[in-house]
Amino acid sequence: IDPEPHRRAFLKPFHRKQTADFCSACHKVHLDQPVNQYRWIRGFNEYDNWQASGVSGLGARSFYYPPVPQNCSHCHMPLVPSRDAGNIRGFVHDHRFVAANTALPTANQDSLQLARVKAFLQRYQVSVDLFALSRPRAVTRVTGRGAQPATRPGLASTFAIGEEQGMAVGQGGLTQKAVQVIAPLESGMAVLRPGSSPRLDVVVRTRGVGHFFPGGTVDAQEVWLEVKAVDQNGKVIFWSGGVADSGKGPVDPSAHFYRNVLLDAHGNLINKRNAWAARSVLYVNLIPPGAADVAHYRLHIPPDLHGEITLTAKLHYRKFNWWNTHWAYAGVRDPSQPDFKASPHYDDGRWRFTGDTQNVSGKLKQVPVLPIVTLAVDSVTLRVPGEADSVAVPGDAGAFGLRERWNDYGIGLLLEGDLKGAQQAFQKVVQLEPGYVDGWINLARAYLQEGTLEKAESALREAEKLHPGFHKTYYFRGLLHKARGEYEQALQDLKATAAQFPQDRVVLNQIGRVYFLNAQPGEAIPYFKQVLAIDPEDLMAHYNLMLCYRATGDARNAKIHEALYLRYKEDESARAIAQQYRRSHPFDNNESQPIHEHGSNLAFMNRKSSKGYP
Repeated sequence: IDPEPHRRAFLKPFHRKQTADFCSACHKVHLDQPVNQYRWIRGFNEYDNWQASGVSGLGARSFYYPPVPQNCSHCHMPLVPSRDAGNIRGFVHDHRFVAANTALPTANQDSLQLARVKAFLQRYQVSVDLFALSRPRAVTRVTGRGAQPATRPGLASTFAIGEEQGMAVGQGGLTQKAVQVIAPLESGMAVLRPGSSPRLDVVVRTRGVGHFFPGGTVDAQEVWLEVKAVDQNGKVIFWSGGVADSGKGPVDPSAHFYRNVLLDAHGNLINKRNAWAARSVLYVNLIPPGAADVAHYRLHIPPDLHGEITLTAKLHYRKFNWWNTHWAYAGVRDPSQPDFKASPHYDDGRWRFTGDTQNVSGKLKQVPVLPIVTLAVDSVTLRVPGEADSVAVPGDAGAFGLRERWNDYGIGLLLEGDLKGAQQAFQKVVQLEPGYVDGWINLARAYLQEGTLEKAESALREAEKLHPGFHKTYYFRGLLHKARGEYEQALQDLKATAAQFPQDRVVLNQIGRVYFLNAQPGEAIPYFKQVLAIDPEDLMAHYNLMLCYRATGDARNAKIHEALYLRYKEDESARAIAQQYRRSHPFDNNESQPIHEHGSNLAFMNRKSSKGYP
């Protein structure tokens, strides 16, 4: 069969030249009033963070960049050997579209597809690092010096928002000072004292992922950390993130999850893919591409323990979560609750998993035990000598560290709002490798976000010495000048960044904003229009165009962008919906805090049944 007529009919130029834009038709979604009878609200969004990141090659501000830019097909449609008539030099693009769906091949008993999905997921997409021990610390919000905390409006979204938004100078951090840490743990310096309660820090880093991790409908799938401590006799002394029923049941609800938690208008959990009823977001915890997260655990070492403790951290993935899977296959209304209330805005009814599964889709005619795929593992064994407390008296941890691991640790602390801890980590980075320009850039990021402008300027000066004309130096120095009201210098640096990265919407937004602050609204307007050419739903572009058109006396266009700004802006009043849920779900409430710790939950693992969960 000649494939040429098929190719001419169906393969259009945008399939090759705008691959990611084409994919965004389904992978950047929103719901609107005709569907949810509420308002416009962003759903999952794989496109924007890819476009704004280093993975696309279009973002100027990323922590890490791949050797060459990548789009969706590089990962999900790689070239594979083929004798198909349409092959080019013996290869075609893989049409299995391997990604993260382990549920469908399980339901269809397609072992080949399942094996390929598992292999893809375990191909060093994400890493786990048992990195540091430290003492407790108080978490107190401290606003920045030299600038006011940011009061920017937020996008109406149920998904994470990352590099497509940028950072605010002077918004302040959540910690008053950095705690001393012992890192890395395998250095030999880290020991555990009987009766002590050190904090363990685990770093999760995205490596082969070109969008937020995890992606897709993150309210329905499960990604979580399992951390376990076992003494030399095999006794478990700490366990967070275990799975009940020998790995077949629900996940420990106190675990560190990567997901979002959505609530309907009555504060009920969105757990049936009933996204149209989503009204409030309790939290979204996802990791941007080329970035990191730090999970904190509070260990309690038994006072009579001596010898060794082995710590193991595993990052697990399951599509879908236990409750959703059982509901989809066997969910029926609870007959003991005949008068429940339900509407497009909420569902107050209870469910039981006793339905007939003989007519469900797929080959499997029973509730499946969906596979749990372990994406990454790390393990370390620490001594418990019973005398010296090395956690209390740290030494020169940097001498044993690696620059990249300290950098990842700093990135995770920065993104959670621990600016003091991030500054300490990035200082260690530049001590280990003074010629690593991104170490100085990241240090400047932390100082700028805190509002410590003099220190940020010093770090940027070092970056300029190492790499004259570096685009990141231009960008962050532009923010520094903007914060000081030095608008001409800010425009010079920001335009130098835009010359190298003309599709970075944050850079363009900043140029427009500086023009507006410099009483030049007419000059600002074209830059905000460039942003809307990249993303017609960019909240800040509409907000600033509203201001610019008001300033120039163009009432008609000002009203147009005011309406669009209000359309995309979040409904702040919806946050109140979560209050009762927070009180009745302490683990989810804990997870929603920017900086939080997890304890051991051995009691959950001792449960004999999943009945009645949650």
